[in-house]
Amino acid sequence: SPHANVGIPACCSARYNLALLACFGFFLLYALRVNLSVALVDMVETNTSLAKNVTSNVCPEHSSTINAPRNTTGVKYSWDADTQGWILGSFFYGYIITQIPGGYLASKIGGKLLLGFGIFGTSVFTLLTPLAANLGVGYLIAVRALEGLGEGVTFPAMHSMWSSWAPPLERSKLLSISYAGAQLGTVVSLPLSGLICYYMNWVYVFYIFGALGILWWFFWMFLVSDTPETHRSISHAEREYILSSLKDQLSTQKSVPWRPMLESLPLWAIVVAHFSYNWTFYTLLTLLPTYMKEILRFDAQENGFLSALPYFGCWLCIILSGQIADYLREKQNFSTVCVRKCFTLIGMIGPAVFLVAAGFIGCNYALAVAFVTISTTLGGFCTSGYSINHLDIAPSYAGILLGITNSFATIPGMVGPVIAKNLTHNNTVEEWQMVFYIAASINLFGAIFFALFASGEVQDWAVSGYHLHRN
Repeated sequence: SPHANVGIPACCSARYNLALLACFGFFLLYALRVNLSVALVDMVETNTSLAKNVTSNVCPEHSSTINAPRNTTGVKYSWDADTQGWILGSFFYGYIITQIPGGYLASKIGGKLLLGFGIFGTSVFTLLTPLAANLGVGYLIAVRALEGLGEGVTFPAMHSMWSSWAPPLERSKLLSISYAGAQLGTVVSLPLSGLICYYMNWVYVFYIFGALGILWWFFWMFLVSDTPETHRSISHAEREYILSSLKDQLSTQKSVPWRPMLESLPLWAIVVAHFSYNWTFYTLLTLLPTYMKEILRFDAQENGFLSALPYFGCWLCIILSGQIADYLREKQNFSTVCVRKCFTLIGMIGPAVFLVAAGFIGCNYALAVAFVTISTTLGGFCTSGYSINHLDIAPSYAGILLGITNSFATIPGMVGPVIAKNLTHNNTVEEWQMVFYIAASINLFGAIFFALFASGEVQDWAVSGYHLHRN
């Protein structure tokens, strides 16, 4: 019975320890990913970035300039806007390549090594970033693409680990804890990178986060194992509880059923939802600082904290909605598919509405920040929606499925910011409204598609091996 976990406390259990360590891992991954967006402002000579006259005069200046002793020892490079676009986009070119191989490898060598070395590799390349920038822009782009290769395997590897660690009725809780680290990493590293640039020197942004990543790796390799069977300190009761809860869900087939998998409509429902959600997410992640600086006229110090606010909201929402989702499934007997669809609808239509609203309130910057924050916060519902639906429909192949959907969902990271940059040449409010409109309509379409075609049941092709071996 699903309620057999009465004697298995969550506190200090092996599965919750895994969730917490994973949370730190994703925290560092996102810190390593967004630090460049902040540092880049400091790496570029001011006169080459944007012609100053481009700043729109729609809103009055209102930044209380703090004349703190600013460190100016960092090397400056003369990269134009296009070059900066390439530098920021290069990450995704590496990231998209390793998604599907990552899911496949995780099912072969296990998620622990793959995730561990993914973050280890990313950290090493982060430490090499200042050196690469010195050698030339080509080297910097290469290093960023290599970081992307390292990060590309991490989400599929984690999904793959959870397929053998997460009891079905605790899925939303455990996965939301581990993936919420990504939002928290954004929250902390945006303002922190700003402060490091401001008081020290931009190279330390890369050295500090890179070193932390390597420290995390030692803990991960020592404390974590791929499956409950191989864990060195798990209690007998917890091991039995996890294994029995998963016994009819996993396939024993060694080969991957590629064809039925790719013909599966519930999988395409996740693909479409994932793509649309990321369009908004990446556009905001890369351009929110620009919007605040060029339209709302904040200075960098305010900007770091205000840019981080939306992700803090999102982090809170992910943790809470994960608890609520499992409560509804376990205690209120809501079907899994109902919970996944409702949470995805809230998490995609909510942001769309507030994003469009953010384009219409003119220079009321408090409201603008509030609307963007609410928009991103509501997006947190999606983590317990489409985001872990892979584990519902095919736990054995969850890593591979995530690799497939994340490959499609990386395209907005490459295309979205480029389109937005092209639409906002003059930085007028109308141009930004257009950017928000596009994101909102893509979100709306994704939500409706998912609501129509998603499933909450383990698909036949995902357990076929199980039936072959049993009968």
